[in-house]
Amino acid sequence: QVQLVDSGGGLVQPGGSLTLSCAASGSIFSIDVMGWYRQAPGKQRELVATITSRGSTNYADSVKGRFTISRDNAENTVALQMDSLKPEDTAVYYCNARLMVRGRSYYELRWGQGTQVTVSS
Repeated sequence: QVQLVDSGGGLVQPGGSLTLSCAASGSIFSIDVMGWYRQAPGKQRELVATITSRGSTNYADSVKGRFTISRDNAENTVALQMDSLKPEDTAVYYCNARLMVRGRSYYELRWGQGTQVTVSS
């Protein structure tokens, strides 16, 4: 059984910082891409940032220069450092991984349960 557990959300004031963490566990052979998505009420889920196993990153325009994604391949974890937070960053943030389950020969997606980030004064 493979699962992703994300954590670190909370309430923060505009301009503040927050770090989200996600750990993948279970019968995992390899993880290709890990990333973070977010969804605000009544809105579509959107990509925030991704990072490959080699460290190549991709960010949504709205978070470039403010957020930093990183991962530890040995521990199958990914983190999102969020700085200069804005009210529009308020959303449920979901960890995502494109991984291969041990014994299988194809990649599949797994999602964390989501962690709430609220930016408000």
